[in-house]
Amino acid sequence: MYICAIANQKGGVGKTTTTQNLGVMLARNHGKRVLLLDLDAQGNLTDSFGLNPKEQKLTSFNVLNGDTLLSAALVEIEAGLKLLPANIDLAVADMAFAAKMGRENLLRKALQGAQFDIVLLDCPPSLGLLTVNALSAADGLLVPVQAEYHALSGLQLIRETVSMVQDNLNSNLALIGLVLTFYDQRKKLNRDVADALADEWSDKVFTVKIRDNVSLAEAPSNGQDIYTYKAASYGTMDYAALAKEFLTKIEE
Repeated sequence: MYICAIANQKGGVGKTTTTQNLGVMLARNHGKRVLLLDLDAQGNLTDSFGLNPKEQKLTSFNVLNGDTLLSAALVEIEAGLKLLPANIDLAVADMAFAAKMGRENLLRKALQGAQFDIVLLDCPPSLGLLTVNALSAADGLLVPVQAEYHALSGLQLIRETVSMVQDNLNSNLALIGLVLTFYDQRKKLNRDVADALADEWSDKVFTVKIRDNVSLAEAPSNGQDIYTYKAASYGTMDYAALAKEFLTKIEE
């Protein structure tokens, strides 16, 4: 079982979109047994599959808090794809879990014995306890990076966080790579950001770029992944290609 945290402390960079659509492509196109974990109190990943976060009785909060087993809280999205939903209960996670023994390893413990090929963790836009739990449990980290100037400034903090986790919690954590999102080849700034990333991070930058695509923005509001919403779209093409490259990288 390979566990991948999808994280960036910046919001609006495509973490949830990437978690949803990478997971769908891995399940449908590659026959993988995939588990998606919503670790954000906003419940955007849950909502993206047409589920109302407020109506979820068992969520990632309950699993992390030890109220229920992981298997009891999962929602089957389709064959080969399951979701652990989230809702506003997670907003108090840092405070609720602060006094727990091994609070950085609650997620790792919850995932023990799970029977999946790939687990994708949709992290909140912060480097708090939930993200630390994800990095502590993960084999690898995937970082979506919006193709704009300020995206570059936050990457040093991610590098430092990975180093901290490797030194103190999870020596096996590896950076799988950075994937550019909202990319428009016609815009000079986007091309400049891509070049700067390549110079700084070299082979840690995915070859595939997720192009700016209106269908990717529309699909979640319809409770659908991009393939279901519009199979003939740049979004579908790009995430299908990302799934292939992702598998190549984690199998190296």
